[in-house]
Amino acid sequence: MMTPHILFEDNHLLVVEKPENLPVQADASGDADLLSLCKAYIKETYHKPGEAYLGLVHRLDRPVGGVMVFAKTSKAATRLTSQFKDRTAHKRYVAIVEGNAPAGGECVDWLIKDERTNTTRVVPAGTDGAKKAILRYRTLARENGTSLVDVELLTGRPHQIRVQLSSRGFPIVGDMRYNPHAAPGTQIRLWSYTLTVKHPTLQEPMTFWSIPAWREYPAVLRCLPAHEVCSGVYYDDDILVVDKNAGAEVEGALLGELSAIFDPLYPVHRLDANTEGLVVFARTEAMRDRLSDAFYRHETQKIYRAIVVGRPQDGSYTHFAKKDADAAYMRLCRESDPEALRMELAVRVLETKRDLSLVEIRLFTGRTHQIRVQMSAIGHPVLGDDKYGDRERNKRYKKRRQCLLAKRLTILDKTFESTKELNLNEFTEEKR
Repeated sequence: MMTPHILFEDNHLLVVEKPENLPVQADASGDADLLSLCKAYIKETYHKPGEAYLGLVHRLDRPVGGVMVFAKTSKAATRLTSQFKDRTAHKRYVAIVEGNAPAGGECVDWLIKDERTNTTRVVPAGTDGAKKAILRYRTLARENGTSLVDVELLTGRPHQIRVQLSSRGFPIVGDMRYNPHAAPGTQIRLWSYTLTVKHPTLQEPMTFWSIPAWREYPAVLRCLPAHEVCSGVYYDDDILVVDKNAGAEVEGALLGELSAIFDPLYPVHRLDANTEGLVVFARTEAMRDRLSDAFYRHETQKIYRAIVVGRPQDGSYTHFAKKDADAAYMRLCRESDPEALRMELAVRVLETKRDLSLVEIRLFTGRTHQIRVQMSAIGHPVLGDDKYGDRERNKRYKKRRQCLLAKRLTILDKTFESTKELNLNEFTEEKR
């Protein structure tokens, strides 16, 4: 008999990893089911007479794998069921979908289930018997005509993720019900990778993880436990490349979260906390030295994108500045000044709307706050930058973080690109 993969267990909870293609409970197929296997485990492990009690408080579709929690007491079952009913239990999924999925968004639909065919479809709002379905998703990576998306469920409807994504033209790879292109015998690429519940007696939040062993997107999947600070881009025995979220300090939360997954790990360059995009870490001391030397000698190509005030002229710009360490500030100066640091970059305008432009910036030097300092010096500060920019305009647009993205990085003959985008359409009108 199959032994469940146990993620956590105490007197109240049993948390397991559900295998793909295993029903949660007995059905007409007569196949083995997860609930029965877990009950058998408890009976054998604790020498329980008769049938062991185990409360089923939520479900996963048969083909889908991932984290599931069972209640070991009736009190725990009642309290956990209440959490799933009032949506205080949080579930996140990862899926591989066909096509070039948008960067992310919220999906709101009305769904109705056909009990005869056990399928769900999107229907107009107000349809008799239809229920509202809401999810949020974020695209983590794209390759080979597919996209890896992170999905947060805000409601719990039958086949909800599969139906809502398919209805938008991004069916899940291997979904035999809702993907007309799925080849017979392929495995659905949908997995419940994390679940947060409040412990039924301790009343403390507990988060459990399960990462799918898919051949696609290995770096992104391995970094899923660090999803609040970054998404994975690439890793091998020597380096790790991640797509940092705005607000994360490289040597703070980012390094802390990733060090729990990759050990050892060495930072070799930095981004401002509020700048998002690509960051490289070394995984060995030898590679740390090699990468640090490459950054020091500017043997890298770094491409950024930014939303700036006005429309700058395309071209290269050179300035000199001195670092005020006490104020954490770069001050412009003359080339002849002691300790003057040369800064050079090139700007290319991609798009302009109203009083803002989306620009691509190539760095030729790597100085503290360089892009922010130089763009301000030429009269086109980065939107959201209060230190060097236009505070009044930032307030009008309600931007508290600079709109700056480390988009592309080439190092050691490898090129990496962030899936994040800066969207100028967000700023078609000032928000007064």
